[in-house]
Amino acid sequence: MNPSDPRPRPSPVGKRDVLLAAACGAFVAVMVGMSYAAVPLYSWFCRTTGFGGTPLVSHVAPTQVSDRKVTVRFDANVGAGLPWRFEPERRSIDVRLGEVVTIYYTVTNLTAREITGQAAYNVAPPTIGGYFDKINCFCFSEQRLAPGETREMAVVFYVDPELAKDSEQDDLNTITLSYTFYPVREPKAGVADGAPAGAGKKI
Repeated sequence: MNPSDPRPRPSPVGKRDVLLAAACGAFVAVMVGMSYAAVPLYSWFCRTTGFGGTPLVSHVAPTQVSDRKVTVRFDANVGAGLPWRFEPERRSIDVRLGEVVTIYYTVTNLTAREITGQAAYNVAPPTIGGYFDKINCFCFSEQRLAPGETREMAVVFYVDPELAKDSEQDDLNTITLSYTFYPVREPKAGVADGAPAGAGKKI
């Protein structure tokens, strides 16, 4: 350092503090962004891999059917705050691996008002999620029922023949497909017809 140079030299410690603060800020921003994306990413991961007993979604039927059979049980539940009656038309069915099966559930709105519900679903045991494929299901969309309406809803599925090649599933003979309907919260109505607040009041 030249003692005759009046310009201050940057402190190495100060530069490190600035870099550390910038790195921490970037890390926090990334973590906040990941927290917002975590739920849809987790949902996509489960639907893609069958993780946690989430059935896969398929658009085509399998090309082979195995002689091995499993019993598929059907479970129906209604979450708190949803005054519906929900039940499968059959409690269980024996299916061959690779066989495309259609079963039906019925749901009834027990109230005198229109209500919307959405079904969550999974299969048990959880390790079977990657072998349980749905081609069509009422759970793919919201269900809006009129007062007192009863609706019949279909589920089209198959159990992947690849299950027979998984030695860890050799003792498997029963799969439970479970649904739970939850109410869909309706947005609160704003001012009618977009009229400004206070419109129609006498002055």
